[in-house]
Amino acid sequence: MNIHVKRGWYRGRPAFRPRLGREGFFAVLAYCPRCHKDFLETKELQGMKEKLEHIRQEALAALAETKAAADVETLRVKYLGKKGELTALLKQMGKLSPEERPVIGQVANEVREALSSALEARKQSIADALLNQRLAAEAVDVTIPGTRPDLGHKHPMSIALDELKEIFIGMGFQIAEGPEVELADYNFTKLNTLENHPAREWTDTFYIEEDSSLLLRTQTSPMQVRTMERQKPPIRVIAPGRVYRKDEVDATHSPMFHQVEGLVVDKGITMADLKGTLNALVEALYGKGSKTRFRPHHFPFTEPSCEVDVQCHACGGEGCRICKGEGWIELLGAGMVHPKVLQGVGIDTDIYSGFAFGIGVERMAMRRFNITDLRLIFENDLRFLSQF
Repeated sequence: MNIHVKRGWYRGRPAFRPRLGREGFFAVLAYCPRCHKDFLETKELQGMKEKLEHIRQEALAALAETKAAADVETLRVKYLGKKGELTALLKQMGKLSPEERPVIGQVANEVREALSSALEARKQSIADALLNQRLAAEAVDVTIPGTRPDLGHKHPMSIALDELKEIFIGMGFQIAEGPEVELADYNFTKLNTLENHPAREWTDTFYIEEDSSLLLRTQTSPMQVRTMERQKPPIRVIAPGRVYRKDEVDATHSPMFHQVEGLVVDKGITMADLKGTLNALVEALYGKGSKTRFRPHHFPFTEPSCEVDVQCHACGGEGCRICKGEGWIELLGAGMVHPKVLQGVGIDTDIYSGFAFGIGVERMAMRRFNITDLRLIFENDLRFLSQF
């Protein structure tokens, strides 16, 4: 409050006269930043100043003991939050006179800024310490030799299939691909396989329709028919792909396996062309001088038909456990395309002839890599696959 007195005896200036009251005989002058005047401090004002200073000292002392960012946040809420100690103290400013409120407001702002700066500094200090600890724990010695990662490689089936493709492409063949879900007409009928043929039984074939009109193809031969329907001779194609048959899983059989079917149609094609092509294939697969044997056989879509054996590479034809004492290992089936198959797609059999063959890729891969159990190819055991 302002004290106004009459001019006294001291050179005409207002004289200071302490007033008796609850403040006592002694008082402290305070400066009001709002009205720019001095006034006497009351006990309430002095008490709030002391409380603010106490909050500052207590908060700084507690902050120095914090070890984690969560503790810093707890202190911020305790002292500077909406329900914090500083806020609670400022709510008591209503007890002060208008001249005293700006003084307390200024001191409170100083305390708030000091605590806010200290809190941020402590939070940053803790974060820096944690970062340094992490960097020290995760330090990497760049001079230590690295661990070489394991690199993937081709599956033995892919190796065998790519070898076959490369050999036949080198002979001028093209690659034909088609659906694995096939019509029975293409899988059987157009390949001269009669209705009563055992291969058309439900016990041998995976049918999709009850009327046996749709199935999972049992061979890639349907691609031969599809190719001849849309392409006129000369034709020279191979058809690689998955095929399906109701075989029990064992060391030599699987309900799903891979085939490569081949077809050549042109003028003047004979059995000699078939033998020359297959002998070239065997030499490319097993080396120069590899011997083959052609045995008569029967397939409904070729006439004449044959099975092709290759001389056992382990015993040279003398007989061993690999060739089961025969000296020869069966490789594939082949023959001259049956005239009914050619006529069924509109090819004049008086002008054109052709040959076809089918190779089991798993069988070839097993002989190529000396694999004794077909199941190993499909089990994806890394201990097995890492050998190739």
